[in-house]
Amino acid sequence: MPRVELTASAVADLDQLIRTHSLPIDTKRRVKRSLTPLRRFPRLGPGLTGRWRDFRFVLGPWRWMLIVYVFIEDDDRIVVVTIQDARSSSSATAER
Repeated sequence: MPRVELTASAVADLDQLIRTHSLPIDTKRRVKRSLTPLRRFPRLGPGLTGRWRDFRFVLGPWRWMLIVYVFIEDDDRIVVVTIQDARSSSSATAER
């Protein structure tokens, strides 16, 4: 079963969202719970396109929270690279 890791950048993104969106104190626990299914289904999220084409995403505890990850099959790892507000014009799912 793959392990789930967060990059330093993803942790910083989440911390920023907690501050700027006034998210509740249990946000990190909620995000962790949103990531749990990836351990059994590492390709659960749809693939992204464009500059994000090698990545997939799942939604976090809120529909607007985009958790972008890559499944590194050879290492049996899921690496979360960023956590974004999907409503932003610069999010990984935004049309360019």
